[in-house]
Amino acid sequence: MGRSVVALGGNALGLTPREQVEALRNAAAGLVDLATSCDGLVVAHGNGPQVGQIERAFSLGCAVDPGVPEIGMPEMVSMSQGYIGDHVVAVLEEEVSRRRSGEESCAGAGGPARGRVAALVTRVRVDEADPAFAHPTKPIGPFLSAEQAERRRAEHPDHVYGQDAGRGWRRMVPSPRPVEIVEVEAVRALVDAGFLTVACGGGGVPVVSDPSRGVAGLRAVDAVIDKDLTAALLAHTLEAETLVICTAVPRVAIGWGTDRQEWLKDMSVARARELIAAGEFAPGSMLPKVLAAVEFVESAPRGEARRAVICALADAGRALGGGVGTLIH
Repeated sequence: MGRSVVALGGNALGLTPREQVEALRNAAAGLVDLATSCDGLVVAHGNGPQVGQIERAFSLGCAVDPGVPEIGMPEMVSMSQGYIGDHVVAVLEEEVSRRRSGEESCAGAGGPARGRVAALVTRVRVDEADPAFAHPTKPIGPFLSAEQAERRRAEHPDHVYGQDAGRGWRRMVPSPRPVEIVEVEAVRALVDAGFLTVACGGGGVPVVSDPSRGVAGLRAVDAVIDKDLTAALLAHTLEAETLVICTAVPRVAIGWGTDRQEWLKDMSVARARELIAAGEFAPGSMLPKVLAAVEFVESAPRGEARRAVICALADAGRALGGGVGTLIH
């Protein structure tokens, strides 16, 4: 089996560090199984709830203690990459060590059987002219009353606040499309060296081209990149055969939450496009996952086949064998 990329949903990891470690431990055996069945595995992950907690902590801290600094979205994404990545590495190392200790035989002779796991803080370039910068739509941070949102606007005139599904006001940030994985060659080197690699957390730290900024010519910007689209771009760039997108539900469904709800075992790209056009998938929820899967499969070089699977986090280890999740082909 060729190279694979797995994207772990931020919501599937829980709301607290303790919940996150527990969720990862429940999925660790499956992820290691997956790693040993393919020629190199990269794990990406979301950070929606986690970066929201970071934003909330700093907002509250600034309000009561002038010594607490204000930080931007790039720093928040970097922080979330660091502590989520550390948890993923620690839990996967535990699982590999457990197998090597003789409690369970480890499938495969290479890759993660050598016990090497690494997390890489990863930047992702976006286009400064992306229309998303003019229309921030990604909600982050705590829910606010209208009065609280108005006070925040007065304190931060450059911030945008909007209603989030009728539940209150939240800060809205741009969500531009990923263009380039800046550290992709470092990711490739780690995978080629046999590391089970964690990269592109939270969609990546967002940067734009800026020739005035050092050798790399990159400048960080306030934005949140969709992690599924970044995972699809990473999988394409690494010439992966399979993209697995893990979420909090077992399969993709149409008619979600209605009496016509139907779980889908598989979709062709053409069928997925039809369902997208019909508005079957909710923006900010299942829609970006299906779009990412479709774009990855469609971008296969001529004569090569790719597949994507959307499944529950607990089913990740069985995703390549079929029978779980929704296959996009």
